[in-house]
Amino acid sequence: MSELNCYTINYLKAARWEKPDWIPAQVSLLPATWRKYREDLEAIVKNHPRFFPWYSGKVDYDYAGPPSYRKGTYVDHWHCVWENVEEGLEGMVVGHPLLDWEALEEFQPLAIPPDDDPIWDQYRRSFQAQKERGNLATGGMEHGFIYMRLYYLRGFENFMLDVAMRDPRLTRLRDMILEYNLGMVKKQLQLGAEQMSFGDDLGTQTSLPISPKDCRFYIMPAYAAIFGVCREAGAIVRLHSDGHILPIIEDLVECGVDIINPQIGANDLQTLVKLCKNRVCVDLDLNRQFFPFATPAQIRDHVKKAIDAFSPDDGGLMLTAECAPDVPLENIVAICEAFEEYT
Repeated sequence: MSELNCYTINYLKAARWEKPDWIPAQVSLLPATWRKYREDLEAIVKNHPRFFPWYSGKVDYDYAGPPSYRKGTYVDHWHCVWENVEEGLEGMVVGHPLLDWEALEEFQPLAIPPDDDPIWDQYRRSFQAQKERGNLATGGMEHGFIYMRLYYLRGFENFMLDVAMRDPRLTRLRDMILEYNLGMVKKQLQLGAEQMSFGDDLGTQTSLPISPKDCRFYIMPAYAAIFGVCREAGAIVRLHSDGHILPIIEDLVECGVDIINPQIGANDLQTLVKLCKNRVCVDLDLNRQFFPFATPAQIRDHVKKAIDAFSPDDGGLMLTAECAPDVPLENIVAICEAFEEYT
């Protein structure tokens, strides 16, 4: 087994409250951001390598991203139809195969690929390559793996009505999605995944779209099943969620989340500290809605305020800053410099 590099060792210390040497921090750059800034952005990456550990010395500036980030129409593996008008940013689902519940009777849920399918060799090689670089072998499922997939399939308005009426067909559909996810996760764990990363945008800007009670009825059982097999295998569970999720953070912890990635802009900072400190590691998603308009000094204060609130001497805090193409280059530099100063 390859030795872990210093960044991974420090990451694990932060996740486990074992007094990390620094606060893990990363800057995420969307494909559209690369397409806009190109060589100028790469110069920033080279000047601040600690926050871009994935950088290998070569970037395809014109890479648009996965299919849902490419301009035009795309049909995904669940037969949902995506439409995108901006290359390098994620599109949205406009075609829902289960818009009419009558289609459920003939709906074919996804099957787990057989053992000889090339996808498993891809996972195996990816895990091996990550380990050889001293990183955790990290797997996971696509963004929107449970909650969002339900309304991708049904359409958002239909989904909301299903929840309100406690339509039993929604539970049946949830279980179909869960069965596929469980199978994919178990296979990745068998192939050596040491961390599993998940993402579901559970909140709006100010609230949950459905009540905490309904989240506990429809969503949490699926999370508990999936995260439970990860924890049993000794893998770290990381969950990203956009939007306001304060009312269900305790539920997510009970389901088995090790690292939670909430947005500071949609969740009160002090309440996040109260709910999470010494209970679950927070990879705090700094305010990406603020970055395009802030001054460098305001960004510096924003980073410092977040760190001071958590007082993470023993760990339990990470920082993430996602930069879309509307963030000026000088503000991306300011984020990196604030990370260097305070983390």
